[in-house]
Amino acid sequence: MTEVARRHYLGGESKIDIAREMGISRFKVARLLDLARELGVVRIEIVGPPGIDAEKSELIREHYGLGQVVVVRTDSAAGETRQRVGRATAGLLAELITPDDVLGLAWSRAVNDMVAHLDEIPSVPVVQLCGALVVDGEDSSSVEVATRAARVSGGRSYVFYAPLILEDAASAAVLRRHPAVRQALDQASEVTVAVVGVGAWRPGASTIFDACSQQTRDEGTTCGIAGEVAGVCFDAEGRLVDTPLTDRLITLSREQLLAVPTVIATAYGENKTDAVIGAIRAGLVSSLVTTTEIADGLIAALGNSVDGTAS
Repeated sequence: MTEVARRHYLGGESKIDIAREMGISRFKVARLLDLARELGVVRIEIVGPPGIDAEKSELIREHYGLGQVVVVRTDSAAGETRQRVGRATAGLLAELITPDDVLGLAWSRAVNDMVAHLDEIPSVPVVQLCGALVVDGEDSSSVEVATRAARVSGGRSYVFYAPLILEDAASAAVLRRHPAVRQALDQASEVTVAVVGVGAWRPGASTIFDACSQQTRDEGTTCGIAGEVAGVCFDAEGRLVDTPLTDRLITLSREQLLAVPTVIATAYGENKTDAVIGAIRAGLVSSLVTTTEIADGLIAALGNSVDGTAS
């Protein structure tokens, strides 16, 4: 048995060759190999990519009904965690996108980090999905994120220069009619793969929350907002939420976001578990890249669930 296992697994010999040289049937060779695994003579270990928790990734993927999940081990400083999540998100995008796709990018810190690690993707159109925000400590904008990704791709970029948040709904309505803004937002309906960040409705966890007045923040809290994806707000149960802020945003519509076949959400940071669960329940996420801390929260939220859902 040991000799058969050694020749097959270490020597790379086929079952037929082993059977012929040892004067036994190939069926007996197969039985001996099965026995070797059952008795522990042979142990097979599947090792995932370095820095990725394959077991938690698969558990979350299965129970939350997602297409792909990548859980990045977070045993380092916050800055290094951001870089790891960015690399992992770039890797997943490169794996999923094809030359027939249209890529849409919503600005967030996490999406910015992803684009910084993007080495190669097919030549596809790249669409800016939302207006720009000035964020302390960040030297990029939604326009730059889309144009940098388009340079990597070699495809056409659809961008516009407009803020994400306007003072009132009337001003936002006028700006949406601007030709460049209208063209890009119309093109969002053609997007087949989007990369978005998940923001939680609390300080430091959402660039939109941080950019709003205290009154707007309070209105969102009163309406039950748990988080937002590209300005599309939802509560902890996954119900989409409208507030006075909704009509002041220059971003793709909830209908457009829900129609995108593949939405890769990327999330890191503290206390984002509820927001990630809400985004999944709302149907805004099809694949997820996240950290150990958030993954642990997602697994804990499952409790004793064994039905394959996160309801």
